[in-house]
Amino acid sequence: MILLITGGARSGKSSYAERRVAELPGRPCYIATAEIFDVEMAERVALHRSRRGPEWREHEAPIDLLAALTQTDGEGPRLVDCVTLWLTNLMLVERDWQADLAALLNGLHLQSSPVIFVTNEVGLGIVPDNPLARAFRDAAGIVNQALAASADEVQFVVSGLPMKVK
Repeated sequence: MILLITGGARSGKSSYAERRVAELPGRPCYIATAEIFDVEMAERVALHRSRRGPEWREHEAPIDLLAALTQTDGEGPRLVDCVTLWLTNLMLVERDWQADLAALLNGLHLQSSPVIFVTNEVGLGIVPDNPLARAFRDAAGIVNQALAASADEVQFVVSGLPMKVK
């Protein structure tokens, strides 16, 4: 089972995703794509950890998301939070994000345990004013569309309320 949860910043995506994972059998695994570079990000990570609780396993995967999914497969449901941070990481180290996306999509169908992805919908705002931001917005749209096409279910979260899209 592959579920994609999307929405805007601070829309309640992660909380909703955590509840969905907790409903599934097995010990949940949180696959974190964030890297901690400053105090503010450390505080965000601490908040997420405290909300999840000690029953969650954690696996850090800022770049090699497919390897993390492969390593944790068969051990319970996985929550990947978040796809747009993963894309950011790939772009900042100038990786071929399209090749990484293709590998991820190919590897998803080999997974036996559920995977829930959290991603940001970045296409609802104004057109960014610089080339890097526009490239990111365009890439995020492509990644989200590809994951949505591969997902069994897609939820769009607005103000903490999920709406089934697929």
